[in-house]
Amino acid sequence: MKPARKMYIRFRTIIVGIIFTLLMGVIGAKAVYLQIYCGSWLSQKAATQYEKSYEFHGKRGTIYDINLREMAVSVDGTSIAAYPRHVVDQQVAGKALGKLLKIDARTLDRKLSSKRSFIWIKRNVTPRQAEAAKDLKLKGIDFISEPSRFYPNKTLAAQVLGFTGTDGNGLEGIEYRYDRYLRGTAGNFMILKDALGRRFGAEKNITPDFDYSGNNIVLTIDRTVQYITEQALEKAVTHFSAKSGIAVVMAPKTGAVLALAHFPFFNPNAFKDFGRELWRNRAITDPFEPGSTLKIFSVAAAIESGACTPDTIFFCENGEYRIGNNVIHDAKPRGWLSLQQIVQYSSNIGAVKVSEILGPEYLYNHLRKFGFGVKTGIDCPGETAGSMAPYKRWSKIDTGAIAFGQGISVSAIQLLTAACVIANDGIRMKPFIVQAITNQNGRLIKSFAPKKVKTVISAQTARTVRKIMKTVVGQEGTGVNAMLEGYSACGKTGTAQKSDGNGTYAKDKYVASFIGFAPAEKAAVAILVVIDEPRKHHYGGVVAAPVFKKIASETLNYLNIPPKKEHDKLTVEVAFEVSG
Repeated sequence: MKPARKMYIRFRTIIVGIIFTLLMGVIGAKAVYLQIYCGSWLSQKAATQYEKSYEFHGKRGTIYDINLREMAVSVDGTSIAAYPRHVVDQQVAGKALGKLLKIDARTLDRKLSSKRSFIWIKRNVTPRQAEAAKDLKLKGIDFISEPSRFYPNKTLAAQVLGFTGTDGNGLEGIEYRYDRYLRGTAGNFMILKDALGRRFGAEKNITPDFDYSGNNIVLTIDRTVQYITEQALEKAVTHFSAKSGIAVVMAPKTGAVLALAHFPFFNPNAFKDFGRELWRNRAITDPFEPGSTLKIFSVAAAIESGACTPDTIFFCENGEYRIGNNVIHDAKPRGWLSLQQIVQYSSNIGAVKVSEILGPEYLYNHLRKFGFGVKTGIDCPGETAGSMAPYKRWSKIDTGAIAFGQGISVSAIQLLTAACVIANDGIRMKPFIVQAITNQNGRLIKSFAPKKVKTVISAQTARTVRKIMKTVVGQEGTGVNAMLEGYSACGKTGTAQKSDGNGTYAKDKYVASFIGFAPAEKAAVAILVVIDEPRKHHYGGVVAAPVFKKIASETLNYLNIPPKKEHDKLTVEVAFEVSG
């Protein structure tokens, strides 16, 4: 080989070597830069390709009744998920799971054909569904454990408790109102995947180093009293073929709600199977015209004003009283009645005559003091204030109608709270349904004590009205069907025509109600019963009074309040005769 040729080859070799050396240097420098200066960024970038994080919340707190019996709990449930790219036969899998989980086939097909790497098929399935789905042994289908809400008493106090959604958010009732306390702390779980997107390893739970469960709620509701109330209400609504019913039991001295019942029932474990109209707590949210139950407050205002006593007499026009173009009627024609008899016989005309003495301004102001036209402030969502127009807008017929409970609307909780004023010597208490919030160890976080709102009437007036209300539950009163064996009771019947929505009253639609408390002088419980659109009979004394009787007698017995003994009554009668 010629020397010139050798020199050329050597030169080319040197040039190529230099180029390769430079390239290797650049590669080495880049590697040093990536490993030393970009190591953490690359690690995180790589992790995102095989780790997928999903947020979850710790178990919701438990809801207890007043005696710490469970009303709502969280249990470990199973949710079914899928990795669409790894489902072998989407149609077969969709058909099998759709039939088992009762999911529309087209909806499931869309999910399984998704380009996403992970999807939920159904959250919080039943244990039976989970086991059946596992037995199918479908590739690409996964089973993930997460908390689910369970209501062990099923329909009991369902409207009070409410329910939670798929993600554990409170949607109705106490679950909604106290969601921020009940909700658990947020955490995450990781899905690990290989280069082909296939899951490997177990779930990697990343949770705080403290108890991430939610706080507990302790209600004033007594599960036994709630059951007594619901059973009595269901029987009455069914017997009279009524549209619905509400019953509330309260402790007059404190304002604590012991029971709050609705019928028809619904099961919060399967709330989607029931109509939305059954979900809401209608004792709090729905206003209605109270009818003759309002007469006790008109009479209380008359006695408090000093213008009337129980013996003040009024001429009740023999059953018909004309005001302008309107005629007020009584169920039975009567002549002269005392103020006491106006309540005892539930005379509409008598109530109108009382309102004429008081005047619209005085009547309005006293009804407001009792709490009508304003919210009670009870710790339940969606409370209505009812409606009561300003007195300056009342005509003469409006004033008279409001005195006997028409032309004004109230909620059940509002009406019962007002009645408790009379039972509680004139003091109005704020109603409440939650008495405490505790953590998972039972340590008290927050408590709610009885709260006095205001003094509405004097104790003397309250005692006088109680004596009048006792006659309603006597042999000649409209509430004789509410008479208790062994206990004294106060009460008032109510029968109100329902509006037809066009500004007039329907002739065949009524709300029958009864409100009362027992024992008469030291009331342990106050009870309101409201039956909507009963058939066969529509008077409160026939439809609602027996429900009061059943609830009151069984509840007083449960609370260990002894009945008044016959020999005690005889001793009092003998002592009265001896004293002259």
